[in-house]
Amino acid sequence: MNDLPQTRLAVTPLRFDPAFEQIPDDEAHTSKELADTLRSIMETTFNDSGHANRSVHAKAHGLLRGQVTVLDNLPAELRQGAFSKPATMPVFLRFSTNPGDILDDKVSTPRGQAIKIVGVDGPRLPGSEGDVTQDFVMQNAKAFTSATPKAFLATLKLLAKTTDKAPGLKKALSAVLRGVESTIESMGGESGTLKSLGGHPQTHILGESFSTVVPILYGPYYAKLAMVPVSASLTALTGLHVDFADNPDGLRAAVTEYFIQHSGSWELRIQLATDIEKMPIEDASVQWSEELSPYVTVARIDVDAQPAWDDEKVRAIDDAMAFSPWHGLQAHRPLGGVMRVRKPSYEMSSDFRASHNGCPIREPR
Repeated sequence: MNDLPQTRLAVTPLRFDPAFEQIPDDEAHTSKELADTLRSIMETTFNDSGHANRSVHAKAHGLLRGQVTVLDNLPAELRQGAFSKPATMPVFLRFSTNPGDILDDKVSTPRGQAIKIVGVDGPRLPGSEGDVTQDFVMQNAKAFTSATPKAFLATLKLLAKTTDKAPGLKKALSAVLRGVESTIESMGGESGTLKSLGGHPQTHILGESFSTVVPILYGPYYAKLAMVPVSASLTALTGLHVDFADNPDGLRAAVTEYFIQHSGSWELRIQLATDIEKMPIEDASVQWSEELSPYVTVARIDVDAQPAWDDEKVRAIDDAMAFSPWHGLQAHRPLGGVMRVRKPSYEMSSDFRASHNGCPIREPR
């Protein structure tokens, strides 16, 4: 535990008002189209492989067990939900990349990080009653690539048409897009679209920082959550190029190699919203200013050296667990249209995997 005296928060957080969420009349239709599109991806990949993968973030690169420690000197505004009191709880981590099909890692796309904390207390979100877990689903970005649910759906429909198509062409295109993205970044820019299409740099996944990219409730406030590497052995990997050689699972090999010898530590940090105009809920593409509201550490995740990939973990974590931001406490309800329309898709994906793989999805206790 951290026994520093309690400090005051440097900003005044904005209390969440239900009026901050604006729900279009046709949102249910968009949500159904999204679920249908994601199901089509799952059906295609199942027909190809005989195994039901997730509709997005299908390929995992590391499956880990660790513990999360909530700090004990938090100001009152930060003592919310899963972080409401000092505690040390088990945690599961799943590192992944975005596509819904299992691709050669030379098709370099944005990375994902899913967290499942076990042992949280409080009123639950619908569908997770009786459980004691809290999930957070993150990407290595600070904002979503699409502003609205309809924009997200349009992009997803295009990507769905490429599922299991032309893997060699995808690798070649990824190499071109990485070059273009590198040029853009050398001039101080960045393109989330190019990265999502395969232009993400071939860097070590364990050096990445992740965030929820879209807001969540944080008790009476709303916020974004980030997971940032802090141990020296992890920060040394930030931006480090990984040579996959001829290994299609090069990222998985890199994660495995690291955790054979090393432990790792990350901080969980909260960015509380202070301004509804500059930190909107319904425009998921807006990156919130860290000058207006810096991220503040609320907990630490520690993972000992361990096998990061083996048959037991594939069964217990990759196949038998689902990670959904809608699985957890009411205090951390996902906010905004992009997250609302995805709720049925998370449920569909879990049910599809359970029925087609003959492996019930279970929540750890």
